[in-house]
Amino acid sequence: MAKTKVGRTVGSLGDYLREQRTQSRLSLRQLAEQVGVSNPYLSQIERGLRRPSAEVLQQLAKALRISAEQLYIRAGIVSPTDGVGGDVELAVLGDAGLTERQKQTLLDVYASFVAINEPPTDQSTD
Repeated sequence: MAKTKVGRTVGSLGDYLREQRTQSRLSLRQLAEQVGVSNPYLSQIERGLRRPSAEVLQQLAKALRISAEQLYIRAGIVSPTDGVGGDVELAVLGDAGLTERQKQTLLDVYASFVAINEPPTDQSTD
């Protein structure tokens, strides 16, 4: 079930990136060069086959002149709907002193703490 959600999120991210790239009148090759990634890798991101790191998302946002936070939301890294932790997640993602693996680990730990502290739902079937 989680893979389906991630797949849909990444797919919508790819569609969004492709739309932004075409609106910016950039070819796939031009954008890949500006971001510092290969053409095939960027193509896979746009087709929803790859999930880019936060660092690549930041470079894409810079090249496309759009909000990095918007890309984080579209990639499913930050959730605007839960109303919890957006600032924490963005701070972790924006910390240049952390590796991508450290950032992901911190986000995973944070998400698990938030999930543990959620109030229990009423599961009675009256």
